[in-house]
Amino acid sequence: MPSRRFVLVFGLTAAFCACVGYPQTTLTVSAAASLKEALAEAETTYQQAHRNVEFRNNFGSSGTLATQIDQGAPADVFLSAAAKPMDELEAKGLIVSGTRRILLRNSLVLIAPADSRLRDFQGLADDSIRLIALGDPASVPAGQYGRQTLTYFHLLEKLNSRFVLAKDVRQVLTYVETGNADAGLVYATDAQASTRVRVVATAPDSSHDPILYPAAVVKGTHNEETARKFVEFLASPAARAIFVKHGFTIAAS
Repeated sequence: MPSRRFVLVFGLTAAFCACVGYPQTTLTVSAAASLKEALAEAETTYQQAHRNVEFRNNFGSSGTLATQIDQGAPADVFLSAAAKPMDELEAKGLIVSGTRRILLRNSLVLIAPADSRLRDFQGLADDSIRLIALGDPASVPAGQYGRQTLTYFHLLEKLNSRFVLAKDVRQVLTYVETGNADAGLVYATDAQASTRVRVVATAPDSSHDPILYPAAVVKGTHNEETARKFVEFLASPAARAIFVKHGFTIAAS
């Protein structure tokens, strides 16, 4: 029968070998706030086959996240809710060449509290609509799409004084959920995640730029190989099924 000392040494050796063979890697993922639930589920699925990978997520507006990366904030992977923030990082050489993928599409919707009588975009001009939540167009793609849509409906100038600007699309959702805004413009996926708001109308695709979600590995990462594999996974059938479940549509290859 083996001695206790042998068992202890064998166990420590096995643990050491496991650590050497499968070192733990933590990926820092900077991602658009609208991806919060879907990305968390995708990461959990990925970890089932890659138990040595952990994730540290940084959610926010795409413009703000791009600025943070530009200023040196640590990030291994960037997922944006618009092409522009990714374009700007790529132009500065801050994205690893060949890793950029357009993963997803989304829709822009007008939401209101569940008991609201608002029926369409034109109804935003009614005096009963006092505050309209909108992502800050300076950094929030949903806010930029929202301004384009309101311009399309010839409403932007009429409504300028009613906007309450939010730091990201999830804050817009919160303002409407809590009644601090009478209406708001968010992605369809955000509205789907809430039971306290209802979708009043969906913006026509022709009313705004295409809502695309690119992903890429950030230049300077110390985990490039792992980051590449994760971005590749996000384009896989398994990950796509998760995103579709959360209301996203798949971008054409």
